[in-house]
This record gives sequence, structure tokens and C-alpha cells, in this order.
Amino acid sequence: MKLLILRENLKTGLSFVERITGRNLSLPILENVLISAEKNFLNLTTTDLETAISWWSLAKVEKEGKIASPVKFFSSFVNLLPKGSVNLETQNSALYIESGNFKNQIKGFSPEDFPVIPQIKNNSSFEINTAPFIEGLSQVVEVTALTSVRPEISGVYFNFQKEFLKIVATDSFRLAEKTLFFEKKEEREHSFILPQRVTRELINTLSDKKGKLSIYFSPTQVMFEFPMDEVSHPQLQITSRLIEGEYPNYQEIIPKKYETQFILSKGDFLNQLRAAGLFSGKINEVKLKVDPEKNAMEIFSQSPDFGKNQSFLSGKAKGKKTEISFNWRFLVDGLSNIKTPEVIFELNGEEGPAVLKPTTDPSYLYIAMPIKGT
Repeated sequence: MKLLILRENLKTGLSFVERITGRNLSLPILENVLISAEKNFLNLTTTDLETAISWWSLAKVEKEGKIASPVKFFSSFVNLLPKGSVNLETQNSALYIESGNFKNQIKGFSPEDFPVIPQIKNNSSFEINTAPFIEGLSQVVEVTALTSVRPEISGVYFNFQKEFLKIVATDSFRLAEKTLFFEKKEEREHSFILPQRVTRELINTLSDKKGKLSIYFSPTQVMFEFPMDEVSHPQLQITSRLIEGEYPNYQEIIPKKYETQFILSKGDFLNQLRAAGLFSGKINEVKLKVDPEKNAMEIFSQSPDFGKNQSFLSGKAKGKKTEISFNWRFLVDGLSNIKTPEVIFELNGEEGPAVLKPTTDPSYLYIAMPIKGT
């Protein structure tokens, strides 16, 4: 292998692929990046056997070839190189690097020892705008439950319909749903559960990307592909195993109506909940009293260690007078993912699920279950 590439491009690629690697005593080859020169491209690939990341960049390739190299070490060294071009060349089992006044040799490993990344053979895909997709993921990802007892709720549920995609997460105490509409009608429907870790990786990797994202799938795997700007070729592929199992029929718990509705300032609600949280004790309990006749809500909490908190919010209320208790952190998580200045807060008695949603965006909703028996 022999090629020439810009140091900034190489640095960018390594920053993407090194994220899923770490020390692995049972299979040390996974601590490496597979470096491949193919046609006019440099390809970097890493995997932890559950997830794989592949990144491509245009390069001046004089000789095609492959080598595996310790990714953390290689990335740290490339960060120290001067701006400009970098020459990469393999000789025997070593990777030779030349850049500016640097001439270095890094011990390499046989590419034959590197795991084969399974290819998804299904050529059909869903296509979606990257920016709203990543924003939608960020609105639901933290609601998943990290549990081995019910693995189906430890990931994010993707439900592709012909005109829209629903992204859902739940931990049984709360639920978040985001709906994204396609620009053109799709021909098929599909669903899968993506591990939370991979969802976070998508957010971190694609948060500054604009353009179209293609999503390929098979019964056991999914691949997210983002294209290059310069040529018709992938720039980034993230492949992951899917979580097996059937996702709960979550739509059954979404209330179709409400007993009490309160429209109020998101910022004021957040601030008062955080203040109440300081006095909420070990179970994070805050009590809410909504009085539609006064268009007001009282927030109350107390702690044997710190004292009592009482505050009031005004807004637009209708329905029944209600008293209800929540884990304040659950409400804060939902409010933090709403983008509008005002929020709609809907209650269904002392034990029914509460709904938080934006005033002007019907594509997002967040459900929190109350603390019962208080």
C-alpha cells in the first residue's frame, strides 16, 4: 500500500472510527483500525463486533493494499503531525509515515486477522434528511432503559411507515416519541430496535452533517450511510446489530384525551422544577396542584434535611382541579427536549400518565408516569 492524503482528512477520519474501540484482552485485533487503499480512496474501518464504522476520503493512491494498526496510538500520532500531506506506505508488517520533518514506523498487523464486516445485501433503503433525523434521535435517546431483563426497551424503536418514521424510547416510567415525515412516499414498511449506544454514536458522528442519510436494513442488522460531497461515494457507514424482540405496544399508554390541561412557559416551569428538586428528598418527589379556575399551578416539595419549597406558575388551564406527584427529573428531561417557548401539560388524574408536548409542533410528545400513593 502506498498513498498520499491530507493530514486534516486523515485526522477527521480517525476521530470518527476510534470512538468504538477500546482495550480488548480476548480479541486484541479489535484495538486496531483497518487501513485500506482502494482505487482513489483511503478507507478506515473499526469494529467491536456489535458495531462497525467505515470512513472514506479521496486520496492519491499509488499502490492498493491493507494493514491493521493500533487506532488510539495512530490517531494520537497523526494529531501531532504538521498540516499538509501525509505519505502512508506499508512494508512487510509495518506502516511507514512521512509528513514534514517526521519519518516514522508503526508496527502493524495482518489485515487477514481483522474481522470481516458483514454486508447488508438488501439494496432497498429509506432516505431521510440528516439534520432533523439526528435532532429527533437526541429528543428520545436518553429515555431508554439499560436493562438485560427487557432488552427490547434498552434501545430506540424505529417504525418506518410509508409517509413517516416514528422514533420511540421508553423505560416503562416515561416515553418519548418523535415523528419525521418523508419527502416522498415510501413503498414499504419496516421496524427495528437500535441499541442506545449506537444511537448516541449516530448523534455524535452526524450532528453537524446536512444532506440525505440512507438507511439499509436486514432482519438482524442496519446500516446508516452518509455520502461524500465531492463524488458519488459513501463518506461514512455505521453498521450495527439490532436488538431482538418485539417492542411493546406503546401506543396503548398514550392518552387519547385529558382531564386537565395547562399551557405555560417552558423556561419558568423548568426553573421552578429544578428549584423544587433541591428540596425533593431521596425519591425526587415534587407535588403539583393545578387549579383551572385560577389558571395557576403550585409546585411543592420538602426534605427532612433542607426544608420546604413552594412556588407558583400562571398559565392557561382548563378541565378538572388536580393534585399529582412526579419524579421531577422525569419532567425536566421531557421539557429539555421541547423547543417551543411554551408547553402543553396534560394530566389524567392522580395516577394516569401525563403528557408534555410543544405548543406548535405536533411531531413530538413525552409521557411521564406519576408517583403513586402519595
